[in-house]
Amino acid sequence: MAIPLPVECQTMLDQMQQELRSSGAEVGWVAIPSIHLTLKFLGEVSPEIIPGLAESLKSAPEPESGFELRLHGIGCFPNQRNPRVIWCGIDGDTDALQRLQKRVEAVCDRFGFPPEDRVFNPHLTLGRVKGKGNLQPLVDCIKIGSALERRFKVDHFNLYKSTLKPKGAVYAILDTIGLHEN
Repeated sequence: MAIPLPVECQTMLDQMQQELRSSGAEVGWVAIPSIHLTLKFLGEVSPEIIPGLAESLKSAPEPESGFELRLHGIGCFPNQRNPRVIWCGIDGDTDALQRLQKRVEAVCDRFGFPPEDRVFNPHLTLGRVKGKGNLQPLVDCIKIGSALERRFKVDHFNLYKSTLKPKGAVYAILDTIGLHEN
């Protein structure tokens, strides 16, 4: 389950990804249309569960209202000395985002998908470092990208099916769960 990004955000991330690519670093870049804000990864799911899970998400008590988030800066995990994952940060109404993520976790738990052990850290993965070449130019580009900023409204999230292909995952929307108007 994930929050899709509006076209304007995808365009901005595409431009940033192009600048990061210019570093020449060995990075497996995530295809821009595949970038989304993951709320919960389920793994293998029996197709019979999907309708009930989607309905439970739609009718969960205390539904979340729509809210605003912001793409904010570029960084890397675990740190700039050893970049492994290149990400775009998320801020804005992160309290509402945290409540939504907890609601998703609670519903999924009832369907046999236990909550994550780690703390929810909202970010968008742009790429994964594959080698040691040209890391300093990559880090320099990441520092420049720290000024990236774009607001967007969250009024729904999607239940996705991912299919692994040689060039990366391909996502298909199985259902859309709307959020209430503010």
